[in-house]
Amino acid sequence: MPHSTNVLLIRHGQSKGNAERRFGGHTATPLSARGRNQAEATARTLKSESITAIYSSDLARAMETAKPLANVTGLTVQGTNAFRERDVGVMEDLTFEDAAQQHPEQYAALLRRDFDYVLSGGESYRQLLDRARQKLDEIIEEHRGGKIAVFSHTGTICILALHLMGALDAPELKPVWISSANCGITRFELRNDGFVRVFAVNDTRHLTEV
Repeated sequence: MPHSTNVLLIRHGQSKGNAERRFGGHTATPLSARGRNQAEATARTLKSESITAIYSSDLARAMETAKPLANVTGLTVQGTNAFRERDVGVMEDLTFEDAAQQHPEQYAALLRRDFDYVLSGGESYRQLLDRARQKLDEIIEEHRGGKIAVFSHTGTICILALHLMGALDAPELKPVWISSANCGITRFELRNDGFVRVFAVNDTRHLTEV
């Protein structure tokens, strides 16, 4: 049977920005109390899964979520800006309602998942894809045969999941969105023969008591 590499894409726990319904983007917003509990529950669930490497967006909410898993496994969290959320530019840290009112064109482009639209002062989904997939591909190559935990953000996880499934290779892209709840886990098995298995998308069963 072909050897395989497992990749777990894990969204950060609830941040204070999430709780206030604000655009997080590259803002260094910390976890809320609920988010810290979600992170601990995620670490307990993954503790026995033989994780071989932990990577994270270098933003506070992702690094805080990854830390409990690092504590129980003895692994080091390797932070990188490649796995940051999409830079939403002028909408950064605004509530969703304020963003829609103050920047209707930017907000509408975000909602329709326009892949190549560059947000004012920010980036496009394609630019997010370019930086995130390059790093993910490097990590997969470096940790062949292992199980990699990647802590990131809802937009970045969506783009990386579509990338792993080969859904972003078409010349014309349809607007597709894969939602991730706070600390939702999306699981992939990547076989050396090129076969990709999706075991779970946005699995939140470990959070039922949080």
